[in-house]
Amino acid sequence: MPCPSRSDELVFFVNGRKVIERNADPEVTLLSFLRKNLRLTGTKYACGRGGCGACTVMVSKRDPTSQEIRHFSVTACLVPICSLYGAAVTTVEGVGSMKTRLHPVQERIAKSHGTQCGFCTPGMVMSMYTLLRNHPQPSEEQLLEALGGNLCRCTGYRPILASGKTFCLESNGCQQKGTGKCCLDLGENDSSSLGRKSDICTELFVKEEFQPLDPTQELIFPPELLRMTENPEKRTLTFHGERVTWISPGTFKDLLELKAKHPEAPLILGNTSLGPAMRSKGCLYPILLSPARISELNVVSKTNDGLTIGAGCSLAQVKDILAERVSELPEEKTQTYRALLKHLKSLASQQIRNMASLGGHIISRHSYSDLNPILAVGNATLNLTSEEGTRRIPLSEHFLAGLASADLKPEEILESVYIPHSQKWEFVSAFRQAQCQQNALPDVNAGMRVLFKEGTDIIEDLSITYGGVGAATVSAHKSCQQLLGRQWDELMLDEACRRLLDEVSLPGWAPGGRVEFKRTLVVSFFFKFYLQVLQELKKLIKPFPVPSVDSHQPLQDPVGRPVMHLSGLKHATGEAEFCDDIPMVDKELCMALVTSTRAYAKIISVDLSEALEIPGVVDVITAKDIPGINGTKDDKLLAVDEVLCVGQIICAVVAETDVQAKRAIEKIKITYEELEPIIFTIEDAIKHNSFLCPEKKLEQGNIEEAFEKVDQIVEGEVHVGGQEHFYMETQRVLVIPKTEDKELDIYVSTQDPAHVQKTVSSTLNIPINRITCHVKRVGGGFGGKIGRPAVFGAIAAVGALKTGHPIRLVLDREDDMLITGGRHPLFGKYKVGFMNNGRIKALDIECFINGGCTLDDSELVTEFLILKLENAYKIRNLRFRGRACLTNLPSNTAFRGFGFPQGTLVTESCITAVAAKCGLPPEKIREKNMYRTVDKTIYKQAFNPESLIRCWNECLDVSSFHNRRKQAEEFNKKNYWKKRGVAVIPMKFSVGFAATSYHQAAALVHIYTDGSVLVTHGGNELGQGIHTKMLQVASRELKIPMSHLHICETSTAMVPNTIATAASVGADINGKAVQNACQILLKRLEPIIKKNPEGTWEEWIEAAFEQRISLSATGYFRGYKAFMDWEKGEGDPFPYYVYGAACSEVEIDCLTGAHKKIRTDIVMDACCSLNPAIDIGQIEGAFIQGMGLYTTEELKYSPEGVLYSRGPDEYKIPTISDVPEEFNVSLLPSSQTPLTIYSSKGLGESGMFLGSSVFFAITDAVAAARKERDIAEDFTVKSPATPEWVRMACADRFTEMIPRDDPKTFKPWSITVA
Repeated sequence: MPCPSRSDELVFFVNGRKVIERNADPEVTLLSFLRKNLRLTGTKYACGRGGCGACTVMVSKRDPTSQEIRHFSVTACLVPICSLYGAAVTTVEGVGSMKTRLHPVQERIAKSHGTQCGFCTPGMVMSMYTLLRNHPQPSEEQLLEALGGNLCRCTGYRPILASGKTFCLESNGCQQKGTGKCCLDLGENDSSSLGRKSDICTELFVKEEFQPLDPTQELIFPPELLRMTENPEKRTLTFHGERVTWISPGTFKDLLELKAKHPEAPLILGNTSLGPAMRSKGCLYPILLSPARISELNVVSKTNDGLTIGAGCSLAQVKDILAERVSELPEEKTQTYRALLKHLKSLASQQIRNMASLGGHIISRHSYSDLNPILAVGNATLNLTSEEGTRRIPLSEHFLAGLASADLKPEEILESVYIPHSQKWEFVSAFRQAQCQQNALPDVNAGMRVLFKEGTDIIEDLSITYGGVGAATVSAHKSCQQLLGRQWDELMLDEACRRLLDEVSLPGWAPGGRVEFKRTLVVSFFFKFYLQVLQELKKLIKPFPVPSVDSHQPLQDPVGRPVMHLSGLKHATGEAEFCDDIPMVDKELCMALVTSTRAYAKIISVDLSEALEIPGVVDVITAKDIPGINGTKDDKLLAVDEVLCVGQIICAVVAETDVQAKRAIEKIKITYEELEPIIFTIEDAIKHNSFLCPEKKLEQGNIEEAFEKVDQIVEGEVHVGGQEHFYMETQRVLVIPKTEDKELDIYVSTQDPAHVQKTVSSTLNIPINRITCHVKRVGGGFGGKIGRPAVFGAIAAVGALKTGHPIRLVLDREDDMLITGGRHPLFGKYKVGFMNNGRIKALDIECFINGGCTLDDSELVTEFLILKLENAYKIRNLRFRGRACLTNLPSNTAFRGFGFPQGTLVTESCITAVAAKCGLPPEKIREKNMYRTVDKTIYKQAFNPESLIRCWNECLDVSSFHNRRKQAEEFNKKNYWKKRGVAVIPMKFSVGFAATSYHQAAALVHIYTDGSVLVTHGGNELGQGIHTKMLQVASRELKIPMSHLHICETSTAMVPNTIATAASVGADINGKAVQNACQILLKRLEPIIKKNPEGTWEEWIEAAFEQRISLSATGYFRGYKAFMDWEKGEGDPFPYYVYGAACSEVEIDCLTGAHKKIRTDIVMDACCSLNPAIDIGQIEGAFIQGMGLYTTEELKYSPEGVLYSRGPDEYKIPTISDVPEEFNVSLLPSSQTPLTIYSSKGLGESGMFLGSSVFFAITDAVAAARKERDIAEDFTVKSPATPEWVRMACADRFTEMIPRDDPKTFKPWSITVA
């Protein structure tokens, strides 16, 4: 063994170049090394836990057994650099670039409009690229699997899938209107193209233009690494870090010696279990043993009675090994292998499966392990080895519980796992239920096996094991023993369920919550197994049909064309620079925030002494360091005497590196004194009369009188949970102080740079003109980057002023989710009076939103919510009231839709309740009460609902709604445990801010003497394509090609006093300003053009310069008129409305609560779209985000007000597998609206609410199940419609069977804040 003080050289390759690291630190990840050491910033940091795929890269290694090169995708945030000895890494920069050559993957994802903000794009590219390196013509199933671990918050995934499918071998794409042609196959001059007589191409992209994929052009595996694998290094390699030593033995014998010498040292392969534990729980192991070079751990051997798999094999390899064995053996022998394969498809993501080892998965013994329950019932055995010799132990419940008698000895390692074949008359099944299908930890999972006496239904052996219902995997051994010899019938089923609930018990306070749901799953899973065995079900996996797109708008030139996002190709190559990609500046320091751990308390003392002693720590910034104003009276930037919520910022550490800053945070000691009352829920706020602002109210007609004259009255409640923005790029800012005049340059990820500028100015007490905010692009905002970036910018600016150094502040995902707040949770009560024919005569709605601990935007959200509550319905007698509750949670803020998605769910729930009481379908009630003629809203604003009616009728038509409603009813008659639901929802969405001054915009256009044009405007590029649209506008106005035009960034020095890019009007108002500037310039050029009409643009510009004509102009738009008088309850608060309708169909599993989305059709009134590709992308992205709000995105808080769901592991945004199997979006053929730029409409937010069509389709299916079971059809509406809610709403004998706890007898694990 080498001398412990000196490290060996770490040798690996990155993008074909050799990297020799002489001081490799085991705690440094590949992501950090790529971004900081190699300055390869295309690989993005988004979650740090391997849960989002933004940092995906490809690793290539030579397989020691097969001698083939293996390419696999990994999440770089979990890969320790020390594990890369002898590996080749390919990042997005190595795939292709704008400077050299674009790779087909990069070209196609950009030209298929698969990028919006572009932050997730490099990861998407790398997942797809790795797939193509292994399978140049993949199947669609392989494509879906490869992208399952990559999250996107903008696009809705459809265009990303569309780009990937251009590489696929087979394609069951859209068969357009029965013609047998695909809409993408129609040529440019095909007059039948989407039924339009036009010689302009109407496709969103032309696949014939794509360069072909040529596998011979890829980077080769470095020859030096080939030579290294041919003569493998047998000596032990050691890498010493500051706190951790990494030892990588070259032989099995050395590994066993090391394990005997360091029995406490864990073995590390994929780092998918140790990595997150070391990060979140602060576990530290001084010595790590890496068996990566030990070929004995990768051996696979087949025998007549089973299969032995090396513990070092990755889960992806295990999947391939099992699939091969299943194809070779008769079905009766592969029952266990099939069950394992079923779970391996949904376990984590492709990247994690590529990294995680079988041995690591088993030894980690997580209570939620998906494989251990199946291996346990399948009688797998573990082959252990140590210096003493080998032995075998069963993978039993005792092993899984960690009992010393059944466990490994400290010096032993797991060499391999033996999985026996199943036999005839034996059945093995696997079950799991998670918040969503893919890349989610299960709530409960199970492995079940039964063996019958030959030729009978008598149970000879039975084995049932559950995960997720205790601290370890639990075996129901006693229940199984008592059922031996019984017949497989209803009597046995009843007894089994009773015994299982008795044996597998879960306390009411159990971690993770959802206790009654989990208890129900214990018996529901057994019932599913009972049915499967009874019918010997054979499940077939259906392929995923291509979502098709219709675009129904005339295309002018250049406006109206599906122009690719300006940065699309740069997103795909990783060359698009985001805030944290800016290279490190001289003397730069890092900042980390210290937050409150109490919900409402007095700060007694803050002890910084230990933190300041840590090497590298420069200073700690507190409220005392603020030279100007510390926020507002109720909303401090840094807490002073008291804290109002968990996550409130108290101080900030400044250090030389982010690692040092984060270590210092843990050493700061804060003592608190609890204050009362502590309020978290809306219910408690109402009880304590705790509100942020006065009640907002709108009324029309005489509601009391109307209630007396109706046939029926229904009252109900609706609870809507909050939502995390989950922008892929977390909050980040870089503040660079200049050497003179107190000037500052601030590079920040924000929707409102002027607000950051103003806040920094007041905090530092320096004039606004000394501060310049720069925004190049933002990696997603959705409202979450309007107010909060100003707080982070101001705190970082105080640090910069105090230290005199540039300060970089990048929030970890956990801190971002803890500190920033999101969509307001809502509690709504309604009372609706109606006639028996479904006509609603009176509606009274009262809404309460959970505002959190400060006002923020809560008053505005309450106002907008009340203004928009009526949605598409004309009801003569209305009363709407709204209050914002003051609670001890982080302040909630703006979020796409701004109150509309929560409030209108209450209105639509009323409609559904009325339909149930009248015995009519909900769509009939919707039609009967919809606006029909030119009319006035509740706040007296006149509008014409013609486009609303057109969208509704078109949606019913294109979705074949009435036919599918009948088919769903037929399906439901034939299926007791599965139900289908269909729903169609109309929408009237008001666009804009309710104040004229917020609709102003400015632009600055420079024409240079070579004829090139620089456009600057006040909007920020958040992924919504605003820069692309602005250049389309300038191109049309100046009558020059877009190639002559450029936008550099949004800067407060170029365009001052800007308004936040929000409320769907960014392109509207900035487009008007750009148009104005271009028209001013063109007017100046008119005499020159008249003089030389045949001249070129360049000649005209040269002549203008010679004649001293100014080639720079400021454009200005004074804004749409908008006002609201709350005293009178009337006004014209919105410039215009966007109309739409969506129809969705789902199928639910009544036993588990899972649902699948069969089809969605959306029709949206876009008037004359500026860019149909971008607009359809906005609609799809908003719809999928809304669908997440209403189905899977659930925020969980502890009874102490701590947010549990602080990352992609616990908080589930939709993945690629959540996209409806058929997804059609069409834009209503154009109508004119002279108010806006070229009669276009802002579509950024409106699609969000249409996601509720999935929610109402689920409740429709639940209602069908309840009706069949004779349970009352009215039930409290709760969003999101999680599997837990769906399962418990489909009450049956299994939900009746479970024990119920008295809530007063225990402290719950989590609380509901809505």
